[in-house]
Amino acid sequence: MDVVLGIDTSNYRTSLCLVDRQGQIVAEEKELLTVEAGERGLQQSAALFQHVKRLPELARRMVVDGSRVVAVAVSRTPRPAEGSYMPVFLAGELAAELMASFFHVPLYGTSHQEGHIAAGEYTADRPLEVEQFLAVHLSGGTSELLACTRTESGYAIELLGGTNDLHSGQLIDRVGVALGLPFPAGPYLEKLAQQADEMDEVFTVPSSVKAYDFSFSGPESALLRAIEQGAPAPLVARAAEVCIAATLEKVLRRAVESGCAKDIMIVGGVSANTYIRERLRRRLEHPAVKARLYFADPAYAGDNAFGVARIGLMQYEKTNNNKK
Repeated sequence: MDVVLGIDTSNYRTSLCLVDRQGQIVAEEKELLTVEAGERGLQQSAALFQHVKRLPELARRMVVDGSRVVAVAVSRTPRPAEGSYMPVFLAGELAAELMASFFHVPLYGTSHQEGHIAAGEYTADRPLEVEQFLAVHLSGGTSELLACTRTESGYAIELLGGTNDLHSGQLIDRVGVALGLPFPAGPYLEKLAQQADEMDEVFTVPSSVKAYDFSFSGPESALLRAIEQGAPAPLVARAAEVCIAATLEKVLRRAVESGCAKDIMIVGGVSANTYIRERLRRRLEHPAVKARLYFADPAYAGDNAFGVARIGLMQYEKTNNNKK
C-alpha cells in the first residue's frame, strides 16, 4: 500500500501521520511537549530540543508493515507568508529531508496553518463544497481571519485581520495557569467553565474589535484582576470563553455582512471548545446572518500532521497527473 508521510513540529506538539492514496489515516502518532507546572509556555530552543528527542520515539511507535512511503510532506513555516519563521519547524524539516532522501521520494513543503485548514476540511462534520471560504485560525500562536481559495496543491490564503496582541490560545492558557490549571489549559478550563452553568452569578469582560482586528490584552488584564480579587474560578473560566466567542461573532458578522464568503472553517486548538462552537453556530447560522460554519473534529482541531499529510498527498497526485 502506497502512503504519504506528514510531519509537523509545532510549538507544543510533535506529530507524524501516514495517509493512503485515498487520504485515509493508516497510522499516526502525536505527543504534547512537556511544560513545567506553573509555566505559561516553552522557549523555542527548549521546544526544538524536545522535538528532536520525540521524533524518533514517535517513529518507532508507527505501524508501517506492508506500506511503501511514496512522498514526505512537512510544515516548514507557521504561515504561508514571507518572513514567517519559527525554529521549532527545523526539527520536522530535518527529519523530512532525511527520510525523503533515504526513501528516494519527493519532499513537499507546506505551512502549519495550511495543515490546520486541511485537517479542518477533511474532518469537518459536513463537507465543504465551495472553492472559496473564510477560515479562522485560533491557537496559542495564531488568531487570524483568512480568505481562502482551494488549489490543486493546498490553499491560496489572504490575511484579512486578526489579533493585535494576545492570541486566543494565550488568553486561555494564561488565565488557566493563573487559576492553577495545567498547561496547555484549554480542556481543563472548558471543564471548569461548565460549573458556571449551575451558578446564579454571571461575570463578563468586554471584547475589543475594530473592523477585522481584535485585542485580547484588555480582557486578559480584567480576568487576571478578577482572579486576584477572588472571583469564583468557574465564572472566570466561562468569561474567557464568552469573550473569545463574542469577539469572533462580531468579526465574522462584519465579514459576512461586508460580502465575504458565508462558508467559514474554524480551526486550531481553541476551536475544540464546545461552548465557543455552540455559541458561534447559534449566533452565526441564525437566519438573520445565514453563515455556514465548519469545525474540525476536536481530535484534529489542535496541532496534528494529518492535514500536512493530506496536502502532501494533493501535491503528489498533482505531480503524477502532470506526468501523464
